[in-house]
Amino acid sequence: MKPSLKVFFLGCFCVGALQAQQGKKLDSLLAAYKNHKEDTLKIINLAHLYNTILYTNPIAALNYAREELQLSEKLDFEKGVGWSTYHLGAYHQNAGNIDSARYYLKRSLFVHKKQGDMVRFASVLNSLAYLDQTEGKYDSALIKYDEVLSLYQAQSLYEYAISLADKAYVHTRKGHYRIALKETLEALRVLDTVYEKPWRKADALRQVGSIEYLRKNYENSLNYLKKALAIYDEQNDNVYRSNVSNDIGNAHYQLGEQDSALAYFNKSLDLSQEHGISESEGNALSNIGRVYAEIGEFDSALSFLNEGLNIHKNNNFKANILETQNLIGKAYLGKGEAEKSMFFFNKTIDSALNDGPINELKDAFQYRAAANQKAGYIANALEDQKQFQILNDSIFNTSKSQQIEELRIIYEAEKKEQQIVLQENEIDLLEQKAEINKLQRILLGSGLILALLGFYSVRQRMKRNKIAREKVEAELAFKKKELTTHALHLAKKNEVLEGLKQKAQQLKQSEENNKGYSQLIRTINFDLQDDNNWENFAKYFEEVHKDFNGNVKRKYPHVTPNELRLLALLKMNLTSKEIANILNISQEGIKKARYRLRKKLNITTEESLQDLVLSL
Repeated sequence: MKPSLKVFFLGCFCVGALQAQQGKKLDSLLAAYKNHKEDTLKIINLAHLYNTILYTNPIAALNYAREELQLSEKLDFEKGVGWSTYHLGAYHQNAGNIDSARYYLKRSLFVHKKQGDMVRFASVLNSLAYLDQTEGKYDSALIKYDEVLSLYQAQSLYEYAISLADKAYVHTRKGHYRIALKETLEALRVLDTVYEKPWRKADALRQVGSIEYLRKNYENSLNYLKKALAIYDEQNDNVYRSNVSNDIGNAHYQLGEQDSALAYFNKSLDLSQEHGISESEGNALSNIGRVYAEIGEFDSALSFLNEGLNIHKNNNFKANILETQNLIGKAYLGKGEAEKSMFFFNKTIDSALNDGPINELKDAFQYRAAANQKAGYIANALEDQKQFQILNDSIFNTSKSQQIEELRIIYEAEKKEQQIVLQENEIDLLEQKAEINKLQRILLGSGLILALLGFYSVRQRMKRNKIAREKVEAELAFKKKELTTHALHLAKKNEVLEGLKQKAQQLKQSEENNKGYSQLIRTINFDLQDDNNWENFAKYFEEVHKDFNGNVKRKYPHVTPNELRLLALLKMNLTSKEIANILNISQEGIKKARYRLRKKLNITTEESLQDLVLSL
């Protein structure tokens, strides 16, 4: 199964800690509950009872929260009303009762704001943001997270980091991977400074690894996922040890490292079977089957895939069921049993056609087209291919819209940052002017004018040097932005031209008079191969990364011009897809080029090509 991102939940309770404390606390809390009078101490006792049993006996916890609210209202104890309504909101959130959860959380939010308790206000607002997120109201969730972050930044860096990771997850759901990566790395940096709970850092590392996987930066993904696994191993967190082992296996699979992928999938399977983690077990079995199908061992593949499918069905994991059915169909197709394969593709299409995941539906149509063609049903194959193309175009258009929106958000954020910098510079200049005026008054009123003038001259020289240095740094930052913009423009232009070329070729094949289309294709080919675009990019690149090409040639004299181009694009940390568009080759070609480059540079499997390039 494909890796999934873990959502960072901001809550008052840690399940593992509650379970460890429950046996010691519950009896004393119940005894105190029976003996308390109806006062604020009883309200606090009810809150502790709720916290202790929420995850083990949620119905009893609900009753305690209701009694907590009734008593708080009876005693006109506003803080208790704020606590109890939050507890009721959290219960309904866990139970999936979204409307009830939102009602009680809004009540709690109002009380905490009235009380001026901004820490609890931020906590409740974070829960409301998460509700928006679960309902797909991503823009609303982002607005709330921004307010939460502004509150936590002054109150708690730890909670700030957790909430920032929550916000990053929303950007991931919107397809804004670069923004999500930036925010999760910032959350990770803050967690490194406060480091209250090690598993939170592991969660952040895993989220970065998952985002890099979605960006197809599989080597970077492995780096972060393995760091997360080391922490989960240390904490003996078996659920996430199993889940992350699956994620690491997926990254190795995408890099074509099937032996390593199998090793991690088997580790995940062992952990999930030992500790009864059914979803992870089903994913591991399906992934092992996928690897065996990839290497042509179809009978072994089908054995594992069917076992995984049964677990997914028992747990009613719809997305996993559909993906595994597609994998089983592909395995039968690989064996040459087209009729059997179509049975599974039909099941996926029937199930996903109304409200299923569009990616699984798209894949099912594509694979069934191949099965129909192999079985000789040419008309059916053409119809399935048509449906696949419609869905694929829809996904492509959605992805492009997400990328354009992401660029707009980045642009607006940078514009705000520039305005802040300008305002800060104006303030600095006014402060410097005030200091100079003050110094002048002191000099005029003292008999040490000549001596102090020397000091003043040195000070001014230092200020000029500082301003000059800041100007150089600002120019370099601007050039970096120009370089990135130019690279993205180049990638986008080549991608659009390649799409036009493919459409023209399709039209050419279907039209009798193809002279005009041939001329269009020649024009596009000329533009795709235009070296002026690369020369302009290289000029920007050399201004930002001075002596990079010279360093590479001195250290690796046998590197070809094409390999030097690839190294330059890797230095910018672009995705494989963006590099492929700029160089006008396929993503598979990029994989092969990276592999050949690793061999030429004598990089071992344990070393990272990306890290080497960034160090040059």
